[in-house]
Amino acid sequence: MNVMANRPRRLESYVGGAWVAGAKEGVPLLDASTGAPVAFIDSSGIDFKAILAHGREKGGPALRRMSFHERAAMLKALGQALMEGKEEFYALSTATGATRADSWVDIEGGIGTLLSYASKGRRELPNTRVLLDGDVEPLSKDNTFAAQHILTPLQGVAVHINAFNFPCWGMLEKLAPTLIAGVPAIIKPASQTAYLTELMVRRIIETGILPEGALQLVCGSVGDLLDHVEGQDAVTFTGSAATGQRLKTHKAIIENSVRFTMEADSLNAAVLGLDAAPGTEEFDLFVKEVTREMTVKAGQKCTAIRRIIAPRAYSEALIESLGARLGKTSIGNPADEAVRMGPLASLDQREEVRARIRDLSADAEIVSGDPDNPSVQSGDAVAGAFLNPVLLYCDRPGSARAVHDVEAFGPVSTVMPYDTAEEAVDLARRGKGSLVASVFTNDPGFAEEVVLGLAPFHGRVMIGNRVSAKSSTGHGSPLPGLVHGGPGRAGGGEELGGMRGVKHYMQRTAIQGAPTMLSAVTGRWLPGAEARAGGEHPFRKSLAELKIGDQLITATRTVTLDDIEHFANFTGDTFYAHMDEEAAKANPFFDGRVAHGYLIVSFAAGLFVDPAPGPVLANYGVDNLRFLTPVNPDDTLQVQLTCKEINPRANAEHGEVRWDCQVTNQLGATVAQYDVLTMVAKTRE
Repeated sequence: MNVMANRPRRLESYVGGAWVAGAKEGVPLLDASTGAPVAFIDSSGIDFKAILAHGREKGGPALRRMSFHERAAMLKALGQALMEGKEEFYALSTATGATRADSWVDIEGGIGTLLSYASKGRRELPNTRVLLDGDVEPLSKDNTFAAQHILTPLQGVAVHINAFNFPCWGMLEKLAPTLIAGVPAIIKPASQTAYLTELMVRRIIETGILPEGALQLVCGSVGDLLDHVEGQDAVTFTGSAATGQRLKTHKAIIENSVRFTMEADSLNAAVLGLDAAPGTEEFDLFVKEVTREMTVKAGQKCTAIRRIIAPRAYSEALIESLGARLGKTSIGNPADEAVRMGPLASLDQREEVRARIRDLSADAEIVSGDPDNPSVQSGDAVAGAFLNPVLLYCDRPGSARAVHDVEAFGPVSTVMPYDTAEEAVDLARRGKGSLVASVFTNDPGFAEEVVLGLAPFHGRVMIGNRVSAKSSTGHGSPLPGLVHGGPGRAGGGEELGGMRGVKHYMQRTAIQGAPTMLSAVTGRWLPGAEARAGGEHPFRKSLAELKIGDQLITATRTVTLDDIEHFANFTGDTFYAHMDEEAAKANPFFDGRVAHGYLIVSFAAGLFVDPAPGPVLANYGVDNLRFLTPVNPDDTLQVQLTCKEINPRANAEHGEVRWDCQVTNQLGATVAQYDVLTMVAKTRE
């Protein structure tokens, strides 16, 4: 179905497994460039309590039956399907005021986040339904009582209330970690651009990839939905601080201790280094970055640069350079390929930005751009929500207030001069917490002082200079592997950050008990748990035959002085502790010559490896290697190798097996311990 063919149309919500229109005709949503109606939005008549119940009763159980790898594969398939149909999203995105470049960030950036989480889920998480958090905590000397932290999916619903500026990315960056965690989601997009979110959700549902109830969509008001959230639910919000605070203090959220994550107003700063004088590469990079952040998405980004903090001696040159670049920005209908900046999302949004510019004018003067007389090369300057980029200058930012308190959510930024690095940090921190700050400098000392000063007040700090210029993702780009959020005014929450974002939708629980019981719950063997030694060598078993706790107790091998000297000469490792008896005795850790640590590991492998071809395909690593007791000539080594964890790979003929390796001496003391990682076939040939 081509939704563009019947504009304007009534948006529908996808709830309870069906597309449902609101009971009323709805509020018109207008094209940001022309003022023409795009769609009508309304959600009246929807039973919001039933929506939550549908997610909890249908979507949650279906997702929890899947492993992390299965959910990751689901996201991969979904991302690939959306990428194939991306041009349809681009075509509708122009109505939001987004250029092709703006839309790329929203559409392909969002789909890319989905695919990134799919990849991370397969690579970084086990193919299980329970996630272990940290190492085992021994609670008794005889290994009869221990504890392990685990993470399990919340058994409620994640309600995602999103902002208007990124109708695709804003949904997908929250949806990806939610689904990987095994929790269903309800998406509530901001009304101004909800038609693009609705289109993408339609295409998602049409794929049939997600289980029923895993994703629901509300187009319009959420009504009394938040009245019905419970302790197993989570709510995330992106938007204004005032709205976020109102939601955060909702009666049901407080009484039920509902997890609440907020990303709110953020007066992000960019700091030009004292070394970055006009004519340096860093000065030029700074001008380009500020210009880009002011004009991409018409400055309607939560990460856009709002405060430009620059050395006082360079401020005049900076204003001149920025004014020249901003003045060349082509403004108009984003459907026009020559246009580099489109309109704001709506006329109401433009009036909001103009009002905030008036507020900023209490502390600053406009030095570039006229907010009241937009100059466009296409589109309707009256009916469209166009606004020229506006640059202000505040000469005394240390005594100003508005420039540190007021955010104009559009192509607006204020230059603020400073004299010392300490003053630059102070000015940035007056924003009371931001999503991101950037520092442009080629001076490591300046970078250290400023970044460490900014870090407690920011979720992310980017350092820009000539070395990283070509590869840098820039000031304003949240990335799937990095946290997105910030303290204080920015909302105090975190999103993304790789697997950190997944854990937000899981409950951390400390499990205590006998090691055998813990192994049964967690799927990982730990010291003190039952083990099965004897019989067939564990390396002769396929994944279908191998069990957690299968164990090998090896024969012994005595380490000789000739072994140590041969290993030293063969490898070139002639460190004095291996070769010089008197020097080794002077070392407080040894009482004479000792064996190389890697000799111990090599001898251990010789003791436990079964040499014949079989189910074990490869050794691909060692984790957590520690040498605990020195090995002297004539010490005798023995290995206890235990199957610790089995992790089958989805859609592959093999899986990963983690082995606990304990190397002891003739006195029973542990001389080395580590995890051996092998790839093992799922079945014997």
